[in-house]
Parts: sequence; C-alpha cells; structure tokens
Amino acid sequence: MDAQRLEAILTRFPAITVLVMGDYFLDKYLIIDRRLSEVSLETGLEAFQVVEVRPFPGAAGTVASNLRALGVGVVALGVIGDDGEGYELKRGLEMMGVDTEPLVQVPGLLTSTYTKPLLREADGWVHELNRLDIVNRAPLLPEVEDAVISRLRQVIERVEGVIVADQVREQNCGVVTDRVRHEIAGLARAHPEVIFAADSRERIGLFHHITLKPNAWEAMRAVRPNRQSDVTRLEAEECGAELYRQCGRPVFVTLGMDGILVCDDHGCQHVPAVPVAGPIDIVGAGDSTMAGIVSALCAGASPREAALIGNLVASITIQQVGTTGTASPEQVRERFGEFIGMGPFPATSASSSRP
Repeated sequence: MDAQRLEAILTRFPAITVLVMGDYFLDKYLIIDRRLSEVSLETGLEAFQVVEVRPFPGAAGTVASNLRALGVGVVALGVIGDDGEGYELKRGLEMMGVDTEPLVQVPGLLTSTYTKPLLREADGWVHELNRLDIVNRAPLLPEVEDAVISRLRQVIERVEGVIVADQVREQNCGVVTDRVRHEIAGLARAHPEVIFAADSRERIGLFHHITLKPNAWEAMRAVRPNRQSDVTRLEAEECGAELYRQCGRPVFVTLGMDGILVCDDHGCQHVPAVPVAGPIDIVGAGDSTMAGIVSALCAGASPREAALIGNLVASITIQQVGTTGTASPEQVRERFGEFIGMGPFPATSASSSRP
C-alpha cells in the first residue's frame, strides 16, 4: 500500500456509518489528592478526598470513540440503566457525536461501571488503587433481548458495518447472549454487503459468518481450550486458520507488538506492527485496532490493508499514556509516512472488493 492508496481509503471514512453493539461501560476516574486526606471521626480510617471526576464511555464506548476520531459515523446499541452512570455514559457518547437512540435503558438495572481511583501522593506521584466494578451478573431478561434484537434489525438497514463488543465474561449476562449472537449470524448472512466483526474475551469461537478479531490467547482458547502455556506464532496461525474455517470470514489475530496475522482464503499472512519509541500504554489498543480494521474494510480495503491501518491506529493510541487514546486520519497519514520511511515492508493488495 502506498500513500495514494491510504488516502483513497481514509477519504471514504466520513461516508461510513458503523453500528457498535454490545457491552457499554462507564469508565469513571476519581482523582484523589493525598494532601487533602482527613481522618474519619467515625472509623479512624483515612478519608480520601476526590478533587476531580473524569467519566468516559468504555468497553464498546472505547470502540465508538476511536471510530468517531477517524471520522466514521457511529450508532450505539447496548443496554444501560436508568441511573446516574447511565446518564453520564449516554451524555459522553452524545458529546462524541454518537447516535444513542437505539440504546435500551432498563429501570432498576445498574449501568456497568469501572470506577478507577487514581491517588496523587504529596510528592506528585500518581498511582491507581483497587478498581471498583459494577457488572451485571444476572441473565439478560427475555424482554430486553427482544428490544435489542428489534433495534438491531432496524439499524442494520442504514449502516455499512457492525462491530460486536462482547465484554461481559459471564455467559448470557451481557448484551451478546446466545440468542443475540444467533441473530447476528443470521443478519450477517442476509446482508453480505455489510461488514460484521466481533471481539469477545470469552466466546470468540461461538461467532459465525462474521469477521473475528481475537488476540493469540483468545484464538488458542477457542480452538484448543485445554492448552495453558504461552502461544507460539505457529500455534496462533493454526488457530487463526481454524477459526477462519469455522466462521467463513477473515480472522485478524492480534499479536501485540508483533502485529497481526490475517487468516483468510489466502492462508495466514503476517502484517508487522508499526514500531514506536518511548513510553506506551496498551489500554484500549485492541479497541483502536478494531476501529481501524473495520473502518478500512467498510471503505473497500483488502484484509491485509485493513490490518496495516489497524496497526497504524494502534501505534498512535498506545503512545497516549494514562488515557484511552484515539487517532485522527491526519495522525494516521503522518505515522504511515514515518513507517514507510523506515525501509521496505510487505506489500498489501490494492483490491477494493470487500471480503
């Protein structure tokens, strides 16, 4: 891929709309100033003093924020509570320009929230304390499943892509239940013109007829669940190839700093990572990679081109330490220029057909 081809792909992003469906969390950062600490009269324990609260859409919301930074339109479909955290989550998405109309708000449900206390010591050192998690661990109610499926069927007619973010570990307790997953597979077969892609911590092997983006360990667990040791490159290739045989769509196996394996009807091909220097923060790297891959596929990129763009996006976001980073098209252009200046790299197909 050369700069002209990259430009042709990036310029199509504003015309694309992607549905991001799945588990939306609120990431709530509490900034605590140790210098202001008091001693509780009732317990004698230190009472931390919060001086700043930073709420951000997390999980599926991180994917949405990365898509919006790339200039892609986003529609959100998930389940949130009718509570303060749900309000903050929805407001955060709307401030990014996300269409939140399909979100299902359920009275009495606690909005999934990761509360992350950051303690600023007297000398200025900041470190994270134990995280406080609110996660739904009860099966999704059938009537809520009905609402999710109904809204999914409505939205599918007006998007070029669908990203499924399956975050909740407990089976059938998140948005992507067995029944919802079956519906996604049916819609993917019925709408071959739409790019469907899934990211799942626990159940990547249960998705069919859609593109998959596991990391090497997730791919291994899906194919060889009894394997416990580290995953070699060869094993990652074998598991990626098997997932491709099962799902019938390209599989992008992420290898961290080693890049991505693209497994499709051409076999498994390695797309190297984009080297970066200095401190890095890998939080959200997988979500930014997914945003880059799906945006590119929707814009007509080949799987290998999409993998390279996913790597470019991730190389930018991981350099944003202490926050869940995003990348703009201009930053992608600049990073690509730096990348090709490093020397020869594997060529990618210029095909504009969708996988």
